[in-house]
Amino acid sequence: MTVDKELEKLSRLTPPAPDPEARARALAAAMQAFDTAENNVQAPQGNAKGWRQSSIINWIWSPAMNKKFLAGSALATLLVIPAAGYLTIELTRNGSPIVDQTEIAGNLSRGEASKQPVATAGQPVTVTPEIPPQAPAENGPLTEQSVADAQGLQDKESQNLAKPDAGRTSEFDADDIAALTNKSESSAAALGAAKRSAPAAPGIAPQQQLAEPMAVAPSPAPPADGPIQIQRDPGRERFANAAANPIKSVATDPVSTFSADVDSASYSFVRRSLTGGAMPDPQSVRVEEMINYFPYDWPGPDNADQPFKATVTVMPTPWNRDTELMHVAIKGYDIAPATTPRANLVFLIDVSGSMDEPDKLPLLKSAFRLLVNRLKADDTVSIVTYAGNAGTVLAPTRVAEKSKILSAIDGLEPGGSTGGAEGIEAAYDLAKQAFVKDGVNRVMLATDGDFNVGPSSDEDLKRIIEEKRKDGIFLTVLGFGRGNLNDSLMQTLAQNGNGSAAYIDTLAEAQKTLVEEAGSTLFPIASDVKFQVEFNPERIAEYRLIGYETRALNREDFNNDRVDAGDIGSGHSVTAIYEITPKGSPAVMNDDLRYGDKAPAETADAAREDELAFVKMRYKRPGEDKSTLITTPVNDSNAVAAVDAAPQDVRFSVAVAAFGQKLSRIAALDSYSYQAIADLAAASRGTDSFGYRSDFLGLVRLADGLSQR
Repeated sequence: MTVDKELEKLSRLTPPAPDPEARARALAAAMQAFDTAENNVQAPQGNAKGWRQSSIINWIWSPAMNKKFLAGSALATLLVIPAAGYLTIELTRNGSPIVDQTEIAGNLSRGEASKQPVATAGQPVTVTPEIPPQAPAENGPLTEQSVADAQGLQDKESQNLAKPDAGRTSEFDADDIAALTNKSESSAAALGAAKRSAPAAPGIAPQQQLAEPMAVAPSPAPPADGPIQIQRDPGRERFANAAANPIKSVATDPVSTFSADVDSASYSFVRRSLTGGAMPDPQSVRVEEMINYFPYDWPGPDNADQPFKATVTVMPTPWNRDTELMHVAIKGYDIAPATTPRANLVFLIDVSGSMDEPDKLPLLKSAFRLLVNRLKADDTVSIVTYAGNAGTVLAPTRVAEKSKILSAIDGLEPGGSTGGAEGIEAAYDLAKQAFVKDGVNRVMLATDGDFNVGPSSDEDLKRIIEEKRKDGIFLTVLGFGRGNLNDSLMQTLAQNGNGSAAYIDTLAEAQKTLVEEAGSTLFPIASDVKFQVEFNPERIAEYRLIGYETRALNREDFNNDRVDAGDIGSGHSVTAIYEITPKGSPAVMNDDLRYGDKAPAETADAAREDELAFVKMRYKRPGEDKSTLITTPVNDSNAVAAVDAAPQDVRFSVAVAAFGQKLSRIAALDSYSYQAIADLAAASRGTDSFGYRSDFLGLVRLADGLSQR
């Protein structure tokens, strides 16, 4: 266990506000932590024990954290304080008795019990700190530097604690602490001993307790000399903040343009939230990803000459009898396994300290083992890891040497901070080194998204990815774990790196994504796939695109081959659904224009009067720069009179769309119940070979129950 790893975990934790008895027990335990570490760190000269007492007490319980108590040996203080903080959390979490009052008094005073009061029921402990002696002059240069560093860190932490901001966590910067401690082996031993001495909370493994994020309560602000009030942070996941698509008038905005999206991360995250007993964050719900999570039996093209085929169905809207749904289903050409090209894959694996949880690195390793067992003998695998610094774990190796690859995966261990940008650079360089012409060249990034070293903003990493995609290397982003999942960054990387994103919450999901759907996951058949739908104002008054909020494009982007868009793999299906309002419907929200033309001249032709809309799609074949256009008119022949008359897969995908919108709190679904969604899905479940649709029904029922709490 490295000191970096311990410090990274402990620095994310701050002690909760205990009751008076628990506070006394915590202070006693903190002193025990110092005793445990005493032989492993250098203590200041003079009254060392008195100095330690006052330093602990003031560091843990005072937001001001008086700088004078750091004088003498800031190094020793910073080594032991995270251990004391951890013990404070463990001892006050459930208020479990650890020592009796006599032991508390003895531990606090270290032989001077008369100077320190003992806690009694309902009374807080008041401790008078002792002023530490000044360090001898001969230690001046080292002490001055240590104190300067420590005071800078202390000032930063005091500012954090003083801000009533629930969105921030009171924590030390792991890099600052690591710099002060100089990564000494003695500090690692001290922290390890302190961790072993802490009792575990019932039913929670120590490593899980370490990983739980804590946050400062937003209000009321604690007094300057009082205890810090702490509450648990429910999660630090980041999601793109995209407002739902509005209703648009065909008279003013007849054209809708968006990029293809074959990601599935949102569905897995929603599932994990619901099965964990909580409704998902509405921002985590991307309706198109939920729809496209499921395999559908849409008609596909006959050959690879035209890699897509579009099927359009117009049907009544289940949740609004005055509108209709225009359902556009695209199926990609499915490459036969025997003809799949060679694959050059680089596994870019996050092994930072934040990945040290069962649903992160251990699950990641099992997932990649599944994928390796799926590859062909002449495929190539490389492994790059990153945690502070990037490193090559495995040079390009043919899958024929499978045992070597699996051994490299099994040997991965977590530790350190997260320097993702350097890892990305190294992975793309390795993919370029082993590039397979006319084959599949792909970097597979597996992470919880916690990039905190080097270029780490979404925009910085986006620029890196955009530059690297020019080499013809595709990207897959696989997210793992909860607590600090950076979904927003995952989406940015996938969307700008000729890639796709998935969230792996279980080994079964890894099996689905990397084995059962390996063709669509690994083998691209088209890049920069864009859709554009033009509605006929003579027939349609308004429309609303369901989902694709983060994939919207400008109208002029459709014909601009320099604008990046989504990529589609072998056998992928893409579904887009519009809620449309016919002319004359009572559901029309916008008034007619007083001075506008009734219809553009190009749509007034009598030959086009029966058209409802015109669907266009552009795509590029892998390695090509010029796009190809496919068009499909939509008319009355595409319409069905009743919901039950629509094809089975269409109805099921509409049920998924309804569920996603309801979780997103779209007002149009307010009166449409979860039970109605479950009924629609159950009636259209059809053949469910892998049980995905049955699982969906279970999620709908869970959401119904949770929403009624």
